[in-house]
Amino acid sequence: MIQCFPDTQDNLPRVPVHLTRVGVTGVKKLLKLERDSKRPIILLPTFDAFVDLPYNQKGIHMSRSPEAISEVVEDVISTKALEVESVCAQIVKSLMSKHDYAKMAEVKMISDFMFMKKSPVTENKSQEMTKIMANAVGSRKNGKLTIRKSIGAEVVGMTVCPCAQDSVREADKEKLLKFLDEETTAKVLDTVTFASHNQRGRGTIMIEVPDQHIVRGEDIIKIIEGSMSSTVCELLKRPDENAVVMEAHKHPFFVEDCVRNMVEKIVKKYSHLPNDTLVTARQINEESIHRHNAFAEKISKLGDLKKELGIEE
Repeated sequence: MIQCFPDTQDNLPRVPVHLTRVGVTGVKKLLKLERDSKRPIILLPTFDAFVDLPYNQKGIHMSRSPEAISEVVEDVISTKALEVESVCAQIVKSLMSKHDYAKMAEVKMISDFMFMKKSPVTENKSQEMTKIMANAVGSRKNGKLTIRKSIGAEVVGMTVCPCAQDSVREADKEKLLKFLDEETTAKVLDTVTFASHNQRGRGTIMIEVPDQHIVRGEDIIKIIEGSMSSTVCELLKRPDENAVVMEAHKHPFFVEDCVRNMVEKIVKKYSHLPNDTLVTARQINEESIHRHNAFAEKISKLGDLKKELGIEE
């Protein structure tokens, strides 16, 4: 016979203050995502799960939060799941059911995501690692539960500084003009790739996913990769290295350019989503000639992005 203990959590707290988020972090689970006829994607995600706590309750029933995660994930493994953000949304529903005193629940998920990639010249295959993320936030008002869910990714790429490249080009132009005429110098400048300093860029996109719509993490990864000066690859032979370096220096981008590139690609790819869809695009460049990093971010609704880009409905 299991002994029953009192619910200390239901007592009144000494300090009657409402808490915004209480829960568990770092809950690791195994998750399998089906992809139509392709091989399933295996993830080892980490979940954080929170609910709010009323001013008149001492604590949440903490064990119910990892329990909600476990139950949903086990159900997903035994059935078919296509979207990680939908998994987060199901956990939110479970949290709100188990914590009936809560008016808000939030679930975050992050996982390593492996995909295959070919090098640009030799086409050697390598396993590439990136991050895939999802979250869901639920709010309960007048007995009605509303859930907003998002999916995203963080991808590493390469950027080249346009400012430094322009200064190198101008310095070399002055040297060339000492022994070449202007016409020949112009041809040389148009032919040669000029040096610059490089950064390892980390691009991040989070896109809200309305009901009845699908946004795949694989597509977000492609958008981020295509927004930097060049993609990077784990396995590169010398011809591949040359191709990556040359490609990057042909497309020098500031950290601001990368975010604007992402925004443009997001609007083109997901113009069918509702205008109130929330979009976050972020870029962090780890500088090679400075001790600091460069940062840029855009947070906006899709409809506002369309207006900024002059895209008519």
